[in-house]
Amino acid sequence: MRLSRYYVPTLKEDPAEAEVVSHKLLMRAGMIRKLTSGIYTYLPLGLRALNKVAGILREEMNRAGAVEILMPSVQPGDLWKETRRWDFYGKELLRIKDRHDRDYCLGPTHEEVVTDLVRGEIKSYKQLPINLYQIQTKFRDEIRPRFGLMRGREFVMKDAYSFDKDEAGAEASYRAMFEAYTKAFQRLGLKFRAVQADSGAIGGDFSHEFMVLAATGEDTIAVCRDPKCGFAANLEKAKVNKPAGDCACAAACPALETVSTPGTHTVEEVCAFLKIEPKALIKTLLFDADGKAVAALVRGDRQLNEVKFKNLLKCNDLKLADEAQVRAWTGAPVGFAGPVGLKVEGLYADHELCCATDWVAGANAADAHVKHLSLGRDAKVAAFADLRVIEPTDPCPECGGPIDFTKGIEVGHVFKLGLKYSKAMQATFLDENGKEQLMIMGCYGIGVSRIVASAIEQNNDDKGPIFPPSIAPFEVSLLSLGAKDPEVLDKAAELYEQLRGMGVDVLYDDRDERPGVKFNDADLMGFPMQLVLGGKGLKAGIIEAKDRKTGERKELPLDGFAAAFAAWRKDIWTSWGLE
Repeated sequence: MRLSRYYVPTLKEDPAEAEVVSHKLLMRAGMIRKLTSGIYTYLPLGLRALNKVAGILREEMNRAGAVEILMPSVQPGDLWKETRRWDFYGKELLRIKDRHDRDYCLGPTHEEVVTDLVRGEIKSYKQLPINLYQIQTKFRDEIRPRFGLMRGREFVMKDAYSFDKDEAGAEASYRAMFEAYTKAFQRLGLKFRAVQADSGAIGGDFSHEFMVLAATGEDTIAVCRDPKCGFAANLEKAKVNKPAGDCACAAACPALETVSTPGTHTVEEVCAFLKIEPKALIKTLLFDADGKAVAALVRGDRQLNEVKFKNLLKCNDLKLADEAQVRAWTGAPVGFAGPVGLKVEGLYADHELCCATDWVAGANAADAHVKHLSLGRDAKVAAFADLRVIEPTDPCPECGGPIDFTKGIEVGHVFKLGLKYSKAMQATFLDENGKEQLMIMGCYGIGVSRIVASAIEQNNDDKGPIFPPSIAPFEVSLLSLGAKDPEVLDKAAELYEQLRGMGVDVLYDDRDERPGVKFNDADLMGFPMQLVLGGKGLKAGIIEAKDRKTGERKELPLDGFAAAFAAWRKDIWTSWGLE
């Protein structure tokens, strides 16, 4: 492609609305343009990168035995009501009505649609297993769309769904997708990690997230330092083992005592007033769980993991109690809640709390706390469970060794769905004995557009993005610096055709522009390889080759260019860990 005939509207300055690196550079490099909040048009360069990512994913899905289909974006509400997700999914589900006043939605995911498809077609165990996938636009009405392609409302996703006759088959399907994802991300040229994760609104009992490692990532990952262990988990999922030692709920403890703590609403204020450490205090956190009043207890220096708490309760909606609810359940203003006499339907405590006694907590009275609290004696705890967020000082939950925290961007997720959707929608088949059985499902998603943004978050400098060669809009940028020199122009055009003949994806900058403009644009567009031909180089019989990632420059001979370029190109791919 000749740049003079291409559409690349670059920007000199960062857009005011752009917050993260990928958003800024995708806009500046002329790859995307905003239509409205969280919805973007893909311009030619951005679309090329998107299609290259999709191409790699398609190849790996096909290689793993998945079969491509394309399902509608608009879905009937009746299907979502079958699985009871119509209300559960919340406001992210954009609901619409047709002219007959029937409920529809813009698909954020396709579990219901694909299950409906399969239940109407699959009747026998002989037709299983099957894995159907698509690459399609999704829509989720995010409350705070931001960061460009990182968290938009409309996005491109690869989603796949497996159907098996038994657990062994479902496990094999899950592993096949896990391995396909691993191979795909290796081919994308990204540094990544597969981590244990919560299944969220999709459901299921087991899942892994694929995280692109980047300092700008929204997610924090707990990783065991021992590579032999292999533990890695999103903080939402990371397990915290119960401390060693006997239960102390029935241990001897002085009588409960109420003390005045005027104006102390926070852990820090209470601890300073009573001259105690935060680990001696219990935080009581109040929630509305599907309309029920519940409370969670954690140590004063710990953070409640709301995902763990929600999963323990098996509720659809979990939200912090408002001021009116706090007063109704405690009889006190915010900041003085405690487990003694609390008017809730369920009281749950982190299992760390059962290993000690003699606690300080709120007294459910204004400006008051209690001392010498025994959970076994003074409170009615429904259950002790793992409820807190893991911390860097915690041991690895699998091997007991030290852990580290790192940042990542979620770009893929694989789920074991089990019977969640097949049971709700009666997706059945006849087994070898002619008995009706439910299909066992798996779900496997990758954010195609998010991968493009993540690649930039992981690979960039002050000049622009640096795309891995496998997903760069163009692999090579060929720059002609001889706008007034017909010999340079002719040779550059010859090299352009030669590169195309070699199967190289090349963008030829044949514009009548200053060299500085061409250099800046080549860097801004993120192409991993640059070839620069000028008058001096032509006379010397060489062309300058630049590795965009390292900045290293090399002179390639014009005589025997094809072989020299092929060797240099191979070295560039190898440096990215690509073949």
